[in-house]
Amino acid sequence: MTDPLIDEDDALEAQPRPRRKGIYILPNLFTLAALFGGFYAIVMAMNGRFEQAAYGVFCAMVLDSLDGRVARMTNTQSTFGEQMDSLSDMVSFGAAPALIAYEWALKGLGKPGWIAAFVYCSCAALRLARFNTNLAVVDKRFFQGLPSPAAAALVMGFIWLMDNQGFDGGSEGPWLMWTTFGVTLYSGLTMVTNVPFYSFKDVSFKRSVPFIVIVAIALFIAVINIHLPGTLFGLFMLYGLSGYGVYVWKRMKGRPVSVISTSTDEPDEQGLHR
Repeated sequence: MTDPLIDEDDALEAQPRPRRKGIYILPNLFTLAALFGGFYAIVMAMNGRFEQAAYGVFCAMVLDSLDGRVARMTNTQSTFGEQMDSLSDMVSFGAAPALIAYEWALKGLGKPGWIAAFVYCSCAALRLARFNTNLAVVDKRFFQGLPSPAAAALVMGFIWLMDNQGFDGGSEGPWLMWTTFGVTLYSGLTMVTNVPFYSFKDVSFKRSVPFIVIVAIALFIAVINIHLPGTLFGLFMLYGLSGYGVYVWKRMKGRPVSVISTSTDEPDEQGLHR
């Protein structure tokens, strides 16, 4: 007569061990590259090379826009990738612009300077947390508040433009320090508003367009190359103001301004639709 305990142990050993869940390489490589861009920007700013710091943040923006698309195209979406992307965004578009702005001009203001940098950094964290929790209920055509990459581009575009024109934020006097203070605060606080910013997610690149559109794109590329820092800062400044324009227009038309697309019946959603 066999021992039932021995038979049970043999049966457990015969069962195949569950396979460990791996990590998709391709989309996470883009995310890691974006994270490196933010880290590189901080290192360059510590060495006083602010133009290189701007390159790092703007490269991180491009890479951040690609990782999600690559994941969807290759069907490699994962919860790990989503969390990794948020952490990378916090470094590249939250901590990096705040630290670079402080190093470039805000530290000359003393306490108000580091407070402005902290407000921007904390608003970036709050904006990313809200984006992750409201992902399923927000109208896909709009962002709820200024997206963190655009806020980072606004701050870094300003620093890049001023640096390109030969201005040194720490030695030009109070006017440039307080202007940097205002740009940093505006970018940070706009991230946590309920103002709708167009997301461009409903734009399809598969549809045919008139020939004049291709001509306009060629002219746009030419204009960018005339003065890259000024053009980029101007574009992101217009985008950073566009949400308030959309908000006022919807108010004047009597349309709802909230980007939350679910009902107001749930208790947890109270206050989200104002």
